[in-house]
Amino acid sequence: MTNGTGQPLITAQGLRKEFNGKVAVAGVDLNVYGGEIFGFLGPNGAGKTTTIKMLIGLLRPSSGNAFIGTHDIHAHPIPAKALLGYVPDEPALPDKLTAREFFQFVGGLYRIPPAHVERRGTELLRLFDLQDHADELLGGFSHGMRQKTALAGALLHDPKVLFLDEPTVGLDPRSARLIKDILRQLAARGTAVFLTTHILEIAERLCDRVAIIAGGRVIAAGSLNELRQGSTGQSLEDIFLSLTGGAEYAEIAEVLA
Repeated sequence: MTNGTGQPLITAQGLRKEFNGKVAVAGVDLNVYGGEIFGFLGPNGAGKTTTIKMLIGLLRPSSGNAFIGTHDIHAHPIPAKALLGYVPDEPALPDKLTAREFFQFVGGLYRIPPAHVERRGTELLRLFDLQDHADELLGGFSHGMRQKTALAGALLHDPKVLFLDEPTVGLDPRSARLIKDILRQLAARGTAVFLTTHILEIAERLCDRVAIIAGGRVIAAGSLNELRQGSTGQSLEDIFLSLTGGAEYAEIAEVLA
């Protein structure tokens, strides 16, 4: 876990995004360091995915800046994107390629030598227990297999920064545990892991720090112990609900009492 010093690998400075006059993200500031798993939490529609897309260069912010390492993702996208990997919540993989061919395609995008792609791809297929499916078309893969293939592809170029949007959704317990173990190992090697999840138990056990966003604004950030200091709740779920929906849940409890 990082001690919060040194150069952050992910930086957001006043990130703001408007769509047709409606504010989706309203001035997000954050730093994420190498060696930590950072959870970005919030209700549906809070601005999580929009923030990620600005951080990785898929959306241009209405104002503010995003940096990967020392590179402004929008002013200098090529060196910035060379440092990062991204897995969306529903990866769009090419159905007519095999897993091995997909790795070759990704390797070409990052200009990785073919011999390295073959060696690294074989290692990742074995790591994700996909070695027996290397030459099968991705269109026939289950959701869990597609999710693991997408993550393997994102790791092919050994990124310093990894963004994951709901990485364990739809996975069986064994695959979900595998993903969590891999993320912890990546962080131990110095990778900055930035993830969103609605499963607060996962965030509580896995993340070194979290930020909670609601209404497009970060309303709390820090380690679990730091968040407890400003809340009456002890679990991350208690803290999250007290900040984002406590009144609503209190009303439900009163009605059902």
